[in-house]
Amino acid sequence: MAQRILSLAAEEGPERLQEALQSLAEGELGDMVTRQALKGRETAALLRGIFKGSPCSQRSGVLRRLQVYKHCVPLVESGDLHLGKVSEIIGLLMLEARQLPGHALAELASLFVDVIKGGSLTNGKSLELFSTVLTALASSKENLAYGKGELNGEEFKKQLINTLCSSKWDSRCVIHLANMFRDIPLSGEELQFVVEKVLRMFSKLDLQEIPPLVYQLLLLSAKGSKKTVLEGIISFFNQLDKRQKEEQRVPESVDLEVATTPLDQLRHVEGTVILHIVSVINLDQDLGEELIKHLKTEQQKDPGRALCPFSVALLLSVAVKHRLQEQIFDFLKTSITRSCKDLQFLQASKFLQDLFPQQYDITAVILEVVKNSAFGWDHVTQGLVDLGFSLMESYEPKKPFGGKAADNSYGLSKMPAQQACRLGASILLETFKVHEPIRSDILEQVLNRVLTKAASPVSHFIDLLSNIVVSAPLVLQTSSSKVTETFDNLSFLPIDTVQGLLRAVQPLLKVSMSVRDSLILVLQKAIFSRQLDARKAAVAGFLLLLRNFKVLGSLSSSQCSQAIGATQVQADVHACYNSAANEAFCLEILGSLRRCLSQQADVRLMLYEGFYDVLRRNSQLASSIMETLLSQIKQYYLPQPDLLPPLKLEGCIMAQGDQIFLQEPLAHLLCCIQHCLAWYKSTVHLCQGAEDDEEEEEGVGFEQNFEEMLESVTRRMIKSELEDFELDKSADFSLSSGVGVKNNIYAIQVMGICEVLIEYNFNIGNFSKNKFEDVLGLFTCYNKLSEILKEKAGKNKSALSNKTARSFLSMGFVSTLLTALFRDNAQSHEESLAVLRSSTEFLRYAVSVALQKVQQLEETGQTDGPDGQNPEKMFQNLCKITQVLLWRYTSIPTVVEESGKKKGKSISLLCLEGLLRIFNTVQQLYSAKIPQFLQALDITDGDAEEADINVTEKAAFQIRQFQRSLVNQLSSAEDDFNAKETQSLITVLSTLSKLLDPASQQFLQFLTWTVKVCKENALEDISCCKGLLSLLFSVHVLYKSPVGLLRELAQDIHACLGDIDQDIEVEGRCHFAIVNAKTAAPTVCLLVLGQVDKVLEEVDWLIKKLTSLGSDTSGNEKDPSQASNQAQALEKGVILQLGTLLTVYHELVQTALPAGSCVDTLLRSLSKTYTILTSLIKHYIQACRSSSPTIPGRLEKLVKLSGSHLTPQCYSFITYVQNIHSESLSFVEEKKRKKKDDEAAAVSTVMAKVLRETKPIPNLIFAIEQYEKFLIHLSKKSKVNLMQYMKLSTSRDFRINASVLDSALQERNSEHAENEPHNDQSSTAEQTDENQEPKKKRQRKK
Repeated sequence: MAQRILSLAAEEGPERLQEALQSLAEGELGDMVTRQALKGRETAALLRGIFKGSPCSQRSGVLRRLQVYKHCVPLVESGDLHLGKVSEIIGLLMLEARQLPGHALAELASLFVDVIKGGSLTNGKSLELFSTVLTALASSKENLAYGKGELNGEEFKKQLINTLCSSKWDSRCVIHLANMFRDIPLSGEELQFVVEKVLRMFSKLDLQEIPPLVYQLLLLSAKGSKKTVLEGIISFFNQLDKRQKEEQRVPESVDLEVATTPLDQLRHVEGTVILHIVSVINLDQDLGEELIKHLKTEQQKDPGRALCPFSVALLLSVAVKHRLQEQIFDFLKTSITRSCKDLQFLQASKFLQDLFPQQYDITAVILEVVKNSAFGWDHVTQGLVDLGFSLMESYEPKKPFGGKAADNSYGLSKMPAQQACRLGASILLETFKVHEPIRSDILEQVLNRVLTKAASPVSHFIDLLSNIVVSAPLVLQTSSSKVTETFDNLSFLPIDTVQGLLRAVQPLLKVSMSVRDSLILVLQKAIFSRQLDARKAAVAGFLLLLRNFKVLGSLSSSQCSQAIGATQVQADVHACYNSAANEAFCLEILGSLRRCLSQQADVRLMLYEGFYDVLRRNSQLASSIMETLLSQIKQYYLPQPDLLPPLKLEGCIMAQGDQIFLQEPLAHLLCCIQHCLAWYKSTVHLCQGAEDDEEEEEGVGFEQNFEEMLESVTRRMIKSELEDFELDKSADFSLSSGVGVKNNIYAIQVMGICEVLIEYNFNIGNFSKNKFEDVLGLFTCYNKLSEILKEKAGKNKSALSNKTARSFLSMGFVSTLLTALFRDNAQSHEESLAVLRSSTEFLRYAVSVALQKVQQLEETGQTDGPDGQNPEKMFQNLCKITQVLLWRYTSIPTVVEESGKKKGKSISLLCLEGLLRIFNTVQQLYSAKIPQFLQALDITDGDAEEADINVTEKAAFQIRQFQRSLVNQLSSAEDDFNAKETQSLITVLSTLSKLLDPASQQFLQFLTWTVKVCKENALEDISCCKGLLSLLFSVHVLYKSPVGLLRELAQDIHACLGDIDQDIEVEGRCHFAIVNAKTAAPTVCLLVLGQVDKVLEEVDWLIKKLTSLGSDTSGNEKDPSQASNQAQALEKGVILQLGTLLTVYHELVQTALPAGSCVDTLLRSLSKTYTILTSLIKHYIQACRSSSPTIPGRLEKLVKLSGSHLTPQCYSFITYVQNIHSESLSFVEEKKRKKKDDEAAAVSTVMAKVLRETKPIPNLIFAIEQYEKFLIHLSKKSKVNLMQYMKLSTSRDFRINASVLDSALQERNSEHAENEPHNDQSSTAEQTDENQEPKKKRQRKK
């Protein structure tokens, strides 16, 4: 039969063909097509024949065509046919489909919908036909039956798509369907239906099928709905990431129904999806713009949903396209700083923490992206690197004008900008560790920035470089050419940068000979440079090399160069084989450095400070270094035993024209000798064997020389009078004359020498009485000079001379000395220590040096002297010093000590200052070691395990000691009250309270105690009152909102200062004794207003969050109830806070505050409150527009409160302010009438002051009127009359009061009558009257 149809189709006339087709039974036509298709013979020709014999003009022809279509669709989807054959059939059917009438197309389309619903689509090929059918249907003009009614083609198509998107889809055909919809013309609404349906299908598909579907969806988004597509993709992967994280956190999940997705599979799929999105954005730039726009809007509402690891990775991949890079980085940077600020804001307030229990931290999200990028996300790495550098450059440490860069690398990064810079460094370091191909690029960029940004601080880049080298030292070998290129520029860099850079790349010097050689060449050139900084750089470089190239046989040192995996092994092997070369190399460097001993003082100083470290790490160089030092000191030492003074000071200075400079820092040289000798005796001497006889004799030679020399210098320094150094009370110490400069240099050198000898003699004295007497003798010489300098400095009042010279004692010695002086109870030491203990001046000196050392550590992160740059040793010394100072302060109260005190601060007070600095320093530099620090202070519990240390308990124990001291101070008699000590105690308590956990019982006890102290003590000292209230606020805010506390304080201020209406007597409620006549204004008032401002900032922040939540209710389909619950909690919090604040203002605006800062601050604060009330009202206006037009009852109460308790009082207060200013003006005028001198100046000064202080009044009135304007808007929207609570405000315009005018005219006439003979007086009277006019005009408002 098929053959017959084929032959008939070849004829020209269709009549015979039509007859043949009509003769076929219903099923035969289908079977024939199937047989022909399976045989693979001329199927297309057969179909063409059937269509030729079935013209659409005949009803039978249409039915036959439909029959073919209905049969071919399952046939094509059956999978029995070859793909080529399938395409051929579909192609033909698509061509013929357009000829079908509308009702046939509708029937065919409905058939397709049923097929899709039934899930019998396998290869989705027939969907190409469906798209053609729907397209043809849409353009059909005839009315089609649908249900009981009729629809046109376009509407019918819409109904079909609606039905299709509402029905269940087989997961196998989702991709085919998404592809199909691209070919159909869709309206915006239809497209939205389709996109939402496809997005809902994501969760039902296998993970591997998601990327191709995403790609189809992105292509579909070219028609529209870009935002929905992007939002859906991002939120789907965000949910997957969250689930993955949950499963990692709870490995044996109870919910076994959810199949766990393998992590690597998820990451690879995410990577592919990101690539698809990026490739589509390259073709369609609008999609990129839409992505940024969507994330910006989303970020305002819920940053956790907008910037998840997936979306950040996506943004960074897109950022590689330069057109969008700037926009993306700006968005990410602002998001990072905003997130850091929000976190900081939340951490500072318990009230906010309760409202926002989950805190979003973007830094963790970005670092997670770096971690995820290890799964082959190469397209993200470039974006990560660019973002890291962009953050480091945008938020780098700032250099103050004309000053040294503020380098906080050793402290905690508290500010959002510092945290952003630190995040940039973390991103680069982690990316460096994860991605090998990009390592050399990162390294090169870091080195470039160190060189090119020499003028601005580069410490953050040097820290990063150091961390990079530690994480992968061998990578430097491949980039060694870049490093040597950097070395060429060393002589042009600041000395701090040079030292940091060399320290950072030091491991490479051990591995790569070529790099080391090129560095030596650069340094040798630099030593002869004209630039002082270049020579200093050379010295720094050479000292570093000496420290790190050990000569065989050198003693190992616990502080040797960083131990770093594989490289270290190489370095050690290298050191063993080349120890002889190392020795020659080190001696050659020493030779170069000896030349520096004839250069400027700064260069010599660096050498003297560096030699000790070299010796400690490279003990074989001891004899060379000691010989160098011996030959250097011999130039200034006078060996004759009776000659005074023992050292030639005139050789240490150099004159150039009129100016005099220090040429040889003699005290530093002696200090270096003393430390090197002490180390040599304690270490090398003990370890040298008998076989090294020659060396030992040589060593003994210089050792003996030094000992005799130091002994002789000590003896003669004690005998010397100040006159021997040409220094006495009559000497000139002014820095303006050459002689004065010379005398200052001499004095500092002599004092330094005395200190060096004090340390030397104490250390070798072994508690002998004679040595300690020598120590005291040296101190007497030091002290005399110190007193003279202080006295002269007091007279000169010059900034330089007020600075105490830096002490030469080392930190280690200071801790030893203090322990011996205050805590050594050994019987054998008692007699010798009594010598030192007898001198109060010496004890005070020891404590003040400790204070100076701690201050230096706090400011720079290191101290002078041996081990000054070793954080571990510094920490140990700090613990020892703290133990001593704490014991001394708590066991000997200041009151006892002060009775016998002559002048200067008492030792106890110095101890307290020291403790305050130490507690600050430990929290800044050693935050990780706070448990060990507190453990060291608690002598009773010395053996506790490190893990058992409860910081809160230990801190609370220390706090109790200082609480006792403070209570004693506050309860002492007025004569014994020491304001300075009280202030320091409050600051110590404030510092220690930061260590308490706000959720702990100890914290609550401390808060209760602080409140009690403020309530019971009528402190009249302003600074102590300020400190105590600031402490109260800072603690209270971490427990709960301080609004109730502020209300009580405001009531006390009101009661204390009286009412603005003098006839009203305020009831004398007194909550806090600390609020009294002396402290109420301005101290307490300004502190209360400052705290009120902080609460207002929190409320303002909450209203912004509330507004964003309000606009998000539509997008949050998953859990609208949760969003509304959160919004209600926020609304309640905001209104309660504002309500209580209104009662605070209610008290303050009725208080008779003195003119000045209190009035000014209160007026500004009121303006801010009204602005915030207005923004709350605007939020409700917006809410009425978008959702329900009802407003909560509590808002109505707040408006009522503002109308009854604030606005009327504000206007009364404004009148009061104007009156006090008018009175001050009239008072000046009265004086002016009596005394004409300087009258114009006096009036203009007062006028300027009045103008300045009344400036906030118009702003406040404007804010009140804006508030009322928006209340009217809200009343209309909500149909609730809120204005019934607001009284009509006083009109502020110009009006003439007739009675006041009459009295003014009469006064003026009488003055004219009196002053007629004197013209000048009458003119003055007119001027006065002009000035008084506004005053009288304003008085009307009373």
